[in-house]
Amino acid sequence: MTYKQHIEYLHELKQKIMLHRHRLTVILTLVFLLGTLASGCAAGETNATSPDTPTGDTIVVTITDPPDELEPIVVPTMPDVIPPYLGVDPETGLIMTGTPVLVDFDTYRLKVSGKVDQELSLTYDDLRRMPKLTATPTLECVGYFKDVATWSGASLKTILEMAKVQPEGTRVVFKGADGYQISMILENALAPENFLAYELEGKTLPVLQGFPLRVVIPSYDGAVWVKWLLEIVVE
Repeated sequence: MTYKQHIEYLHELKQKIMLHRHRLTVILTLVFLLGTLASGCAAGETNATSPDTPTGDTIVVTITDPPDELEPIVVPTMPDVIPPYLGVDPETGLIMTGTPVLVDFDTYRLKVSGKVDQELSLTYDDLRRMPKLTATPTLECVGYFKDVATWSGASLKTILEMAKVQPEGTRVVFKGADGYQISMILENALAPENFLAYELEGKTLPVLQGFPLRVVIPSYDGAVWVKWLLEIVVE
């Protein structure tokens, strides 16, 4: 079932519930589906496909050169208390989605594979040595919430160009450490405003928001903003 079909189905199911409120099984089904959709808006669901049409929102992105020397970071840890789905993350004030994963920083590599001439295995500092993109887009899970925050990271377009995408490549798949993955059209992924965030509000990305790396696609909804990014596959 596609994302659009999922939304339409939920609307139909809601109407049925209004007519048959006494049917507990229908209510339980809706609760289950809502939980699945909420997790799909950042992490949790698997093998999803993004809507192929961007929202059309305009976003301002600033680009800064990397420093001559990188400052060491303080690796974030998993908080003692994890908010429930759609609860508020007290550290950032953002809505919580997905199932948090603690990725080992010392061994972390971002892999780029698939229909490319040059497979990549990039360290966290490799990404920080690239020009930094910063933007303040609206992160929206349609029908649930909107968050606005400032994210910074490495250009997705630059990384794909480093990998030398082959002519037959048409889609890009983002895979998270929690098992969630989603794909989008390659042409749209190459938009210059897209990046892989390692900072939130000028600080190291917290675990609950996707450390070490989170996909930021300003013109798409939150389903594409994969947290705990491990691999990009060109198909």
